[in-house]
Amino acid sequence: MSEDKPGATAETSPAEVTAIPNGKGHEPGDDVMATAKTPPAADDENPHRAENAAFNLPESQEFLSAVEDKKTTRFTDFEGKTSFGMSVFNLGNAIMGSGILGLAYAMANTGVILFLILLTVVAVLSSYSIHLLLKCSGIVGIRAYEQLGYRAFGTPGKMAAGIAITLQNIGAMSSYLYIVKYEFPLVIQAFLKVDQPSGEWFLNGNYLVIIVSIAVILPLALMKQLGYLGYTSGFSLSCMVFFLAAVIYKKFNIPCPFVDFAFNSTVSAVNVSTMDPGGEVDPACIPKMANLNSQTAYTIPILAFAFVCHPEVLPIYTELRNPTQKKMQHVANISITVMYVMYFLAALFGYLTFYGEVEAELLHTYSRIDPYDTLILCVRVAVLTAVTLTVPIVLFPVRRAIQQMIFPNKTFNWLRHIAIAFVLLTFINLLVIFAPNILGIFGVIGATSAPCLIFIFPAIFYIRIVPKEEEPLRSAPKIMAACFAGLGFLFMIMSLSFIIIDWTTGTSKAASGH
Repeated sequence: MSEDKPGATAETSPAEVTAIPNGKGHEPGDDVMATAKTPPAADDENPHRAENAAFNLPESQEFLSAVEDKKTTRFTDFEGKTSFGMSVFNLGNAIMGSGILGLAYAMANTGVILFLILLTVVAVLSSYSIHLLLKCSGIVGIRAYEQLGYRAFGTPGKMAAGIAITLQNIGAMSSYLYIVKYEFPLVIQAFLKVDQPSGEWFLNGNYLVIIVSIAVILPLALMKQLGYLGYTSGFSLSCMVFFLAAVIYKKFNIPCPFVDFAFNSTVSAVNVSTMDPGGEVDPACIPKMANLNSQTAYTIPILAFAFVCHPEVLPIYTELRNPTQKKMQHVANISITVMYVMYFLAALFGYLTFYGEVEAELLHTYSRIDPYDTLILCVRVAVLTAVTLTVPIVLFPVRRAIQQMIFPNKTFNWLRHIAIAFVLLTFINLLVIFAPNILGIFGVIGATSAPCLIFIFPAIFYIRIVPKEEEPLRSAPKIMAACFAGLGFLFMIMSLSFIIIDWTTGTSKAASGH
């Protein structure tokens, strides 16, 4: 095929139109998507290449000039080089956050069976949500969350998606750095056996969070592509596997009911057993299969947001080698399944260790037995490492959202790439250092942006983007999507209600884990 001029794209051959799945426009102007050129013969010979062209060419049309061989590379137009395994690591790391520390507490307040049912439902819903995003992406050929918003609702949709991603991920990064700020000094203090700190700089959380940000997070955040972080994501996940192994090991080494360190230091706990003097099993050491109490409702939002990774899905999809919708869905399903198993095992064995005594932050409960336990100290280091290595993964979608909102048509520029990462990290560090009570605000942000990104946006984008010729509004897939959006609104109202109740009663459950 001869090289086409930018202005010569008005006419399209039938083969070129069919290279785009469902090239019919649902709004005026959508037929522009059918103007992307592709060699018809190659499409007939290799259907996979045709499918890839269907994803890549419209994106080129969206962001690039129509010159086929000499097109300028934009920041959204990477050649996918990331392997399937590395993509699984990156998405798994995006899912896995500090929330795993609170799942045993969630199980204590729901019971084993009810927790398993809720966790299963949330995992399936998360996979369905990713399916909606990938289906939208496949139809319009765009692998950017913000641009899906633009295609569905114009500039307001694009800005809403970009702002939600920015707020959600800044909140997530800040929460991770809060953990570094408060946990890292305690770990160093325990390793050095310093009972009464006297102002040492290396026990000051503010200094430590800055050092970690500059020495670890910033260099990783400056990588050009997300795929390069696959190795650190793999290491981060291995740290969480170590955490899980330690939780399982401790279950068989801590007697029930457990004895606090203050009491344990004066009285031997060797004779403590699950039997009371009458030979009956202690009721406190019997797991509850289903449990409904005042805290149960608070745990549902925790579980609902346990699989938040949606801002990272499309950037990871962009960089996947030989990307197809089916292949990316496999990446998502494997990541969600692995996290599902880890979440359930961590919650189960954490709960079976402490039962009703488990705290909102699992590692704090171990410290009540022995604050100098070497294994638990190593686990704390592993969790800190995992949390730290997750920050760059979460930063990438924020930088991408800022690029899409402010510089949508600019070529990749190292100076801009570095400057955005530096400004973001500086801003987050300032928040963590100078705004210790900002967690409540992040709670509100999480309660609004998370349901939007997981439930509401994928569903309404799907309803708007999938043409009515393919799926009428009353078709089963669109009715399911509408119900899914309604579920998102329900979670949002529920989460905000609990936060308001916490604030009005003055007993913040959200703060209890920090």
